[in-house]
Amino acid sequence: MKRRVILFSVFLLISMMVFAGGPNTNQVTGPGNAPSQDVYLLKDSPLGVVKFEHQLHQERAGNKCETCHHASKAEKSAKSAQESCFDCHTKPPQPGMKTGRMAAFHNPSAQAGVCIDCHKTQNTLGKKAPIRCMDCHKKQNS
Repeated sequence: MKRRVILFSVFLLISMMVFAGGPNTNQVTGPGNAPSQDVYLLKDSPLGVVKFEHQLHQERAGNKCETCHHASKAEKSAKSAQESCFDCHTKPPQPGMKTGRMAAFHNPSAQAGVCIDCHKTQNTLGKKAPIRCMDCHKKQNS
């Protein structure tokens, strides 16, 4: 009986962490405080919080999830088809992982990387994707 209570408690705690978006993200609420499934606040940057609009990025990628959600690597196998970046790319990196949280988005000087490369490409196509640090990292988003 005691073992069941402990297992249930652990399951409940893990479930709460998963549905809360993990320790470094917060879901933004929409009208009437209903959760908005497409807007997340990425909070662990010293430059300021990044407001990530998932639906906007999904549309710009032509609804191709694999544009950002790459296949799992041997170092960390996927638990679902499209996981959050934070499931694998942690701060500091998990043992066996080469890419930490910041490097999953861009290199230290923000001149290259998944996000910044795509933003630069969008700009060459005439879109107005932000490429300066403070365009995405904003203290007021917190």
